[in-house]
Amino acid sequence: MMIIRKTPIALFGILIGFLLTSCNTNPPQKSASTEPPSRYRQQQDSAPFSYNDLERVPDATPIIEPLSRQGNKSPYEVAGKSYQIMPTSAGYEETGTASWYGKKFHGYLTSNGETYNMFGMSAAHKTLPLPTYLQVTNLDNGRKVVVRVNDRGPFHSERIIDLSYAAAIKLGFADKGTAPIKVEAIDPIAWQWARMKPAGLGNEVYLQVGAFSKYETANQLKKRVQAVTNELVVINLDKAREPNLHKVQIGPLKDMALVQQIKEKLSALGLGKPLIVALPNS
Repeated sequence: MMIIRKTPIALFGILIGFLLTSCNTNPPQKSASTEPPSRYRQQQDSAPFSYNDLERVPDATPIIEPLSRQGNKSPYEVAGKSYQIMPTSAGYEETGTASWYGKKFHGYLTSNGETYNMFGMSAAHKTLPLPTYLQVTNLDNGRKVVVRVNDRGPFHSERIIDLSYAAAIKLGFADKGTAPIKVEAIDPIAWQWARMKPAGLGNEVYLQVGAFSKYETANQLKKRVQAVTNELVVINLDKAREPNLHKVQIGPLKDMALVQQIKEKLSALGLGKPLIVALPNS
């Protein structure tokens, strides 16, 4: 006669309980949906494996450009923090820490829709209008470069600008990762005029002391400036911006020595940091 051995029900229950307990001790697996994949192939940024002599890459050349259609939305938010875009880069200068970004971002779109090239002379800034041209000075060694801002970042409180890898090479801090720097906005009109047109050949420039949305504010500054200079002080209305800007300007001026003299005088009196702007000859 065949003897059938039955497994006790109690023992079976113990085995099931043990298996369930073992499963519960394993850490839960994260689903792919909880961590959306990055648009970048690399997880960490890095320098290029090889490159030509980046010390000889020419600086960016400031030219007059309209604001980019992309990248100038204001305010915008990143990681729960809101950022307000500056209405203009005129007079901007700041001292702080610069970093660089390289291979991870190379070939991807920047905030204004262009393609990032780590071998070019570009930069990222959180609040300057795109594009903006900047002179960047490494305070450790005195090296200077000119870059074009076409991207947003860096979103680290201790850094004020992210530079292309080429710019970091030229400034001499690519191996360190960061450097103390000073950044100064460049007026493309004044930059080109100063380099292409010798003084005294009939070219007229103005010194812009301030720009305001309200005429009353502009007129108050005009009176203060007129009291300390014999040159004509005018208010020119810029309708290309919204809201319109009332620009307090001195001129026209033809002597660059006089221009520099007035700039230094107004700065010493605390009347702003005058910018050289070019207007059509009258």
